[in-house]
Amino acid sequence: MYHSGNVAQQAAGPATGLLDPRTEDRGPDTEAVFYQRCTWCGTAVYHRVLCPVCRGSELRTERSEGTGTVRHATVVHRNTPAARNVSLIEMAEGFVLRGRVMGPLIGIHSGDRVRLSTAKDPVRGETVFQLVDEPYRAWT
Repeated sequence: MYHSGNVAQQAAGPATGLLDPRTEDRGPDTEAVFYQRCTWCGTAVYHRVLCPVCRGSELRTERSEGTGTVRHATVVHRNTPAARNVSLIEMAEGFVLRGRVMGPLIGIHSGDRVRLSTAKDPVRGETVFQLVDEPYRAWT
């Protein structure tokens, strides 16, 4: 087999920097969520090695806008001194991730719009979101 330095660099291109925050004009301390998009079918995925749709391995890293919708919210009471929120957030780009939504636990519902507050919680290491709309809705 013939191996060249350029071939090795081309083979390592899109797969090596899956979650590399050092791209374009971002500073190192900018809060952001990075996800992957399949170059073959365009599916947006979060922390995957292969595309779940076409099984392609060519995933390019993109930066999320940071807005999304609560798909499911639950209150967790274990391993914590106080109850906390754990939610599945469907981001505007089409991928889903788990995170915590700040606000009153009773005021977080499926369908609420959220935006990124901090990329990582310093204590638990989870993504933190805040509600975009008024957290107290009228009871209907």
